[in-house]
Amino acid sequence: MSEARTVLISGASRGIGRALAQRLASDGWNLSLGMRRPVMPDFADPSRTHVQAYDAAAGGDAGTGEAAWVAAALARFGRIDAIVANAGIMIPKNVIEAEDEDLDAMFAVNVKAPRRLAKAAFEPLSVSGRGRVVILASLSGKRVKSAGSGLYAMTKFAAVALAHGIRQAGFDRGIRATAVCPGFVGTDMARSITDRPDEAMTDPAELADAIAMLINLSNTASVAEFAVNCQLEELY
Repeated sequence: MSEARTVLISGASRGIGRALAQRLASDGWNLSLGMRRPVMPDFADPSRTHVQAYDAAAGGDAGTGEAAWVAAALARFGRIDAIVANAGIMIPKNVIEAEDEDLDAMFAVNVKAPRRLAKAAFEPLSVSGRGRVVILASLSGKRVKSAGSGLYAMTKFAAVALAHGIRQAGFDRGIRATAVCPGFVGTDMARSITDRPDEAMTDPAELADAIAMLINLSNTASVAEFAVNCQLEELY
């Protein structure tokens, strides 16, 4: 078993996931990176990095699902200390114009896949007595900012609730879960729905720094929700 801690990060090929992988690699973590098209990142040490074919939309498919990923990470490193469910999608429709298929697609990736990943990794996470789970939610999981974000917000409210549910289920076993709720982050997803320049949005590297801090906190400094924003909000 490796002595270094091991983290699983979904959606690790770009954006927040890639920035977090780079930050945790510099901190000495073993990386198990879930990607639809697995490619070893140019910053990674191959001896401490595992890339896994993973599709959050596949509904737990035996080949590219969560159980297969967890098993592969354990075979490689012998331990799992943290998971970061970062993969997500947005369909910018309001709750009236959207179809059930739109909502189903977002629930599949934004809620069901993170729950399956936490379920598959739950026992390994409990071994150290300080397992960590981060669910990348959104400020859209705290408020509905506009009509066009309403459908997305439904799934992100559920993602925040998922983090609380994991926290409750695992607390006595040393598992701590946090819903990280950013506003606009300078990623491809944000660029597709706003004309804000990157410098007016949260830098993915800064969000990675915040997540690194959260998963390094002790069991007696549990953070249930962590809001980050780049603009003035009424509450966040």
